[in-house]
Amino acid sequence: MGTTTTTTSLDAGGEDRVMAAAQQIVKSLNTAKEVREDMLLIFSSFDNRLSNITNLIKKDSDSTGVRFDAAEKVILRWDSSSSNPDTSRHSLPCEDSPHEAAEYLSAVDEILKLVVDVSIRSDNEIMDRAEAAVQLAMSRLEDEFRLIMIRNTVPLDAEGLYGSIRRVSLSFAANEGEIDEEFESFGEVDSVRGCFHDRGASLGDDLCVDLINADAVVELKEIADRMIRSGYEKECVQTYSNIRRDALDEYLVILGVEKLSIEEAQKIEWKALDEKMKKWIQAIKITVRVLLSGEKRLCDQIFNGFDSIKEICFSETAKGCVMQLLNFGEAVAIGKRSSEKLFRILDMYDVLADALLDLEMMITDEFLCSEAKGVLSGLGEAAKGTFVEFENAVKSEASKKPMQNGEIHPLTRYVMNYVKLLVDYSKTLNLLLESDEDEEDDGLQSEDSELETTTPFAKRLLLLISSLESNLEEKSKLYEDGALHCIFLMNNILYIVQKVKDSELGKLLGDNWVRKRRGQVRQYATSYLRACWMKTLYCLKDEGIGGSSNNASKVTLKERFKNFNACFEEIYRIQTGWKVPDPQLREELRISISEKVIPAYRSFMGRFGSQLESGRNSGKYIKYTPEDLENYLLDLFEGSPLILHHMRRKIS
Repeated sequence: MGTTTTTTSLDAGGEDRVMAAAQQIVKSLNTAKEVREDMLLIFSSFDNRLSNITNLIKKDSDSTGVRFDAAEKVILRWDSSSSNPDTSRHSLPCEDSPHEAAEYLSAVDEILKLVVDVSIRSDNEIMDRAEAAVQLAMSRLEDEFRLIMIRNTVPLDAEGLYGSIRRVSLSFAANEGEIDEEFESFGEVDSVRGCFHDRGASLGDDLCVDLINADAVVELKEIADRMIRSGYEKECVQTYSNIRRDALDEYLVILGVEKLSIEEAQKIEWKALDEKMKKWIQAIKITVRVLLSGEKRLCDQIFNGFDSIKEICFSETAKGCVMQLLNFGEAVAIGKRSSEKLFRILDMYDVLADALLDLEMMITDEFLCSEAKGVLSGLGEAAKGTFVEFENAVKSEASKKPMQNGEIHPLTRYVMNYVKLLVDYSKTLNLLLESDEDEEDDGLQSEDSELETTTPFAKRLLLLISSLESNLEEKSKLYEDGALHCIFLMNNILYIVQKVKDSELGKLLGDNWVRKRRGQVRQYATSYLRACWMKTLYCLKDEGIGGSSNNASKVTLKERFKNFNACFEEIYRIQTGWKVPDPQLREELRISISEKVIPAYRSFMGRFGSQLESGRNSGKYIKYTPEDLENYLLDLFEGSPLILHHMRRKIS
C-alpha cells in the first residue's frame, strides 16, 4: 500500500516536470499558434502524461488574451474619450482622477509586459494590436506629460528671491564729485553730488526653490518611465526640454534680461547699459545657483535611473538660457572701453567665474562650458584693457583751467575714489594683472623701493598715484601766485594721503608711503609761509629805520606800518577766498602764520608804536592790535573773499 502511494506521487511529480519542459520548448521555438498546437499533439502521442498539455497551454493563452483585451480596452476608452467632441481635450486620466490614472498606467504596463512575452510576439495579429495600443498610449502620455508640466510650473518669485539676497553697497565719492565720462570735463565740475557703486548681492548657499510642484514630479516620473521603456525617449526628452526651456526664458524676462544680439547690446548708451549689466549680474547668480540647480534636481528626480537621458534633458533645457546670458557678456567684453565700465566688468567677471565652477559640475556639454570660459576670458581682458586706459587717461589728462581757490582738483577726487573702490577687487585684479607684473617694475625702484607689498595690483596702484601726483605738479604750475601753488599741492596731496590712510589702500601702499606724503605737505606749508609772508614780515624789521627805538625816523615808521597794513589787507582779501577743505590743515596753517606774524608785530609795536601814537592821525598807521590780527587770521582759507573795513582806532 505504501509502495503504491509513493509511486503515484512520483508519477505526479514527474508529469508536472515533463509538462513544464514541453511548454518551455514550445514557447522557445517562437512559432505561430497553429504550428504550436500541432507540435503539442505530436508530443502527447509520445507520452500519455502530455495528454493534458494542450488544454493547459490553451488555458494560459486564453488568460493572456483576456489580460491584453482588458488593457487595450482601457487605452482605447481614453482615446475614444479624447476624440469625443463633448469631452475636453485636456480630460486626461492623470490630471482628473488618481484612480483612473493608476488604471491607465497599469494598462500600459500590462501591454508592455505582454509584448515581451514570446507567445504574444509570435502572434502577428496581437502584436499589431499591441503596437497600435502602445502608440496611442504614448501619444496620450506625451500630451499628459506636457500638460502636467505646464500646469504645475511654479512662477518665479523674483521679489522673494531678491528679498533673500544680502545687499552689499559700497559708498563711492559721497559728496565728493560724480564720475564724469571724460577727464576733460573735470575742470568744469562746479557742483558736488553723491553717487555710489553697488557691487550687487550675495545669494545664500541654501537658497532653493521648487520649479514644478512636488506632487506633480511623481506623476511626471511615472509617465517618463513608461515612455522610455516603450522606446519613446526622444519624444519624452523633446517635450520636457521644450517646456522647461520656455519656462527658463520666461524666468529671464522676469529677472529683467532681454534677448539682445551682440550688435544690439553694443549700441546701448552707458546709463541704460549699466542697468542691464546690473540685472545680468543678478540674473547669473539666480540662474546658476537657483534655476539651473533646480532644473538639474528636477531632471534627476524625473529621469532617475536613466543617466544619459537626464544629462541630455538638462543640457537641452539649459543651453538656450545660458547662451543668452553669455551673448550679453561677450557684447560687453568686446564693447567700447571706458573707465566707468570697469567696476561692472569686474563684477561680471567675478560672478561668471563663480558660476562657471557650478556650471562645470552640472553641465557635461563641453561646447557650453567652452563658451562660458571664452566669455570669462574676454571679460578679464576687457577689465585689464579698461584699467590700462584709465591709467593712460590719468597720465595724459591735460586740462589747463586751474582751480581758482586752490582747492582739490576734480581729477584727484575722481582718481582716488576710483582706486579706493578698486581695492575691493584686489584678488581679481592681482589675478588678471599677474601676467603684466614685470612691466614698469624699474620705475618703482627709484622712489618707492620700500614698498611693503609686491602684489601686481599694489605696484600698478603706486604707478597710477605717482602719475596723478606728476599731473598735479604740472597743474600747480598754472598758478602765477607761488603761495596758491603751495596751497593747491597741499590740498591735493593731503586728500590723497587721507584716502589712502582711511581705507584698504593704506595696507597696500604701506606706512612709509604715507609718511613721505605727509612730509611733502609740511614742506609745501613751509614754502607757502616763505612765499606769502616774507614781504609782510620784512615790514617789521628794524633795518633801515635809523637810530634807536626812541629816535627812529617817524617817516620811516609810518611807511613801515603803512606797508604792513597794505600787505596784510591784500593777503586777507585774497586768501579768505582760498579754500583749505581739511579743518586740521586749515587750523595748522593759521597757527603757523600766527606764530610768525603776531609775535613780530607785537614786538615791533612795542618798540616803535609809542612814537606814532602821540602824533596826529596815528590810527591811520597803527590800524590793528595784535589781537585784531589774530582774529582776522581766522577768516583765512574759508573760500569766501572778504575785505577789511577798518575803523580807525581811538587813541585814549
